[in-house]
Amino acid sequence: MTELANDSVWRRRMDQIENRVQDIRLPTMNSHGLDLDQDEEWCEVVVENEKHRIRFHDYDRVFEIPGLYEELFYNKLKCCSPSYVVNLLEDVAEEQRVDPCNLKVLDVGAGNGMVGDELRHHGVKKIVGVDILEEAKEAAQRDRPRVYKDYRVADLTELPKHDEEAIKKHGLNCLTTVAALGYGDIPPAAFLKALELIATPAWLAFNIKEDFLREQDGSGFSRLIQRLINEGYIQPQCYRRYRHRLSIAGEPLYYIAMIARKLRAVPASLLAAQSN
Repeated sequence: MTELANDSVWRRRMDQIENRVQDIRLPTMNSHGLDLDQDEEWCEVVVENEKHRIRFHDYDRVFEIPGLYEELFYNKLKCCSPSYVVNLLEDVAEEQRVDPCNLKVLDVGAGNGMVGDELRHHGVKKIVGVDILEEAKEAAQRDRPRVYKDYRVADLTELPKHDEEAIKKHGLNCLTTVAALGYGDIPPAAFLKALELIATPAWLAFNIKEDFLREQDGSGFSRLIQRLINEGYIQPQCYRRYRHRLSIAGEPLYYIAMIARKLRAVPASLLAAQSN
């Protein structure tokens, strides 16, 4: 299984991206007196001789600079999640004699298309992207224009009817969401709506920071995922703890990757309860 960023598909695509990033500087605890949580991390970027301070989770600003997302997260901070999760999905599918060519994927939190690119590399033919940011769609079209069959800019907690109908029309049978759950980027209600948009039965491949699966988790993900398992909506097939990336202090950030099967349709009552 490929786990290292150096072996990811994105490196074979970088020569297609106009990289305007001249320098990336990470703050240090010694020089700034910082002890930052993951969603508070930031960097200074020099682009066309101008310095910009960018918070990592301000994805709209990150995506606007060609090559910054890849250089920051996958080169400097050694993120491996797109390749790790997609390889894990392929391994489990192969064990169950499922041809990746038969997967039709809804990629939620699609960003600039790195997960979609990995899926295409593994033989997936139809991928539909969803992200809440227009900048993400523009970056995907700029950096990886042939990856997505369709790409929707939408809030899954308030999904317009025309977007929902268009997504369901693709007959999708797999959901991926990588490095997007938690920290308010994709709340539990949006994750549940994404699960409702795909067929039954279907595949599910996602990752989440291990803190969000602990009993004391306040985000709601731990309770939701446990309920989905306990009530038979999903059946886990593989559960792996791994190093997602490094923090700006060089410490490992551990995530959980899960491959599961969706076995039951998500009822309207469960969607309504999660939204309240």
